[in-house]
Amino acid sequence: MKKLLIYLKGYEKETVLAPLFKMLEAIFELFVPLVMAAVIDTGIGRGDRSYVVRMCLVLVALGVIGLVCSITAQFYAAKAATGFSAKLRRELFAHIQSLSYREMDAVGASTLITRMTSDVNQIQSGVNLVLRLFLRSPFIVFGAMVMAFTVDVKAALIFVVTIPLLSIVVFGLMLYTMPLYRRVQGALDKILSITRENLNGVRVLRAFHKEEEEEAAFRESNEALTILQKFVGRISGLMNPVTYVIVNGAVTALIYTGALQVSAGILTQGEVVALVNYMSQILVELVKLANLIITVTKAVACGNRVQSIFEIQTTLANGPDIRKGSSAGVEFSQVGMTYEDGASEALSDITFTAKPGDTIGIIGGTGSGKTTLVNLIPRFYEATRGKILVDGVDVKEYSLQTLRKKIGIVPQKAVLFAGTIADNLRWGKEDAREEELWQALAVAQAEDFVRQKEKGLDSSVAQGGRNFSGGQRQRLTIARALVGNPEILILDDSASALDFATDARLRQALRKLPDKPIVFIVSQRTSSIMHADTILVLEDGQTAGMGSHEELLENCQVYQEIYQSQFRKEEA
Repeated sequence: MKKLLIYLKGYEKETVLAPLFKMLEAIFELFVPLVMAAVIDTGIGRGDRSYVVRMCLVLVALGVIGLVCSITAQFYAAKAATGFSAKLRRELFAHIQSLSYREMDAVGASTLITRMTSDVNQIQSGVNLVLRLFLRSPFIVFGAMVMAFTVDVKAALIFVVTIPLLSIVVFGLMLYTMPLYRRVQGALDKILSITRENLNGVRVLRAFHKEEEEEAAFRESNEALTILQKFVGRISGLMNPVTYVIVNGAVTALIYTGALQVSAGILTQGEVVALVNYMSQILVELVKLANLIITVTKAVACGNRVQSIFEIQTTLANGPDIRKGSSAGVEFSQVGMTYEDGASEALSDITFTAKPGDTIGIIGGTGSGKTTLVNLIPRFYEATRGKILVDGVDVKEYSLQTLRKKIGIVPQKAVLFAGTIADNLRWGKEDAREEELWQALAVAQAEDFVRQKEKGLDSSVAQGGRNFSGGQRQRLTIARALVGNPEILILDDSASALDFATDARLRQALRKLPDKPIVFIVSQRTSSIMHADTILVLEDGQTAGMGSHEELLENCQVYQEIYQSQFRKEEA
């Protein structure tokens, strides 16, 4: 948590002024019991009404000045806390973006969302309260004790006993509840993970009538979180009643001692009232301090969770900004890849070469490593052994920006972002002209349905592209990749929602691209890759065959089985 305080840099003035004005408010507040004592002993005791009025005006002045100081402190505390959380959230988001798929898989998307939203909000509340109360409450507690000694030493000894007792209760409960709050946030992560999974897979759940089972699983996790929160709440809830018991016991002792002192003529009635007021101030401030400590405990637990994300070091090291090597194309040399905590390699000894203008088809059964292979080219994952060369240079020697500018990627799941069609297409090239956008749409076989829309390129796109069909989303994502004129184009099963005729026209258009990119087509359908220059057949992460369609039909049993399962044996 301490390391996160660097994000308060730039708010040094606010972090000083907020507690300073709170201290000023506290000082004025400590004078109130003395003024009240003077009103009782001098004004009321002597029947001096003008003195009472003057002292009441002093009380009003102290209240107004305290209010101004409090509002000013709140302003500076809020400014520092919101600025801190904004910088923290921005840096956390940037750090998450720098992580490779490997680290993201290990942490999990749901916990990253929780830490960026709920956890950061808790930290913001903690910073705000610390700036406002962390100095003010202890100052009033010890200030009230000092002021009590100025009134009467014997009565003030009650304060000396009461304050340590209260401190033991408050800090003891804080130390006990801090690890429990960490467990609460972990249980909240699990709830968010289940919720996110259910929302993403709602159609599958309904298709298989699994709503009741998922509701039961959610109810179980929710009840576990509820039980844990109730337990922590009960422990934290002890703080207020225990502190009230101690302080009220001290007030009783104070009134008893004060009554004896008044009877003996040692103290006046006003001084007893002042002592009781100081004890009441201590009670109020310690309750505030108790609530502050609960909030700070949560904030520290959340801060440690956020810090743990910052401590995850990405395996993606940026190389020097190399532009060109000795040769063109893509080359895999004895490449192996193992996922985080994987028992065995997802890819083993993959070796092949692709030249500019080549179309490489990649096919294989589910889980054979097709997507893993193409994800190694832009370094979404790092190869654990072997070498991957792009234009004769190891991909690890490129800066990520330079490497990925060479590559256009269409992932398995077609994702569009809220905005317009033009906004989405310009992800590939920010300054692309309208003519370039239409050319990309034409190649992607998306021009017709875009022209049919009333606003054309300015037609709106809902979040995730929900207002388009699956085939339209796929064609738009292909067009988005083409706008940047990539040297390497990766189509990861991105034509699965297209009919055979549209798929054929797309492949034909890709072959006619003037820049002759290397095209990787990952597909489950042999019809999509049978015209590729080279077809790579994968089975259990290993190369089961490599060559042209005709060669593989003769020599590769795995390819024969895939082909024959999709075509009648007579045609095959």
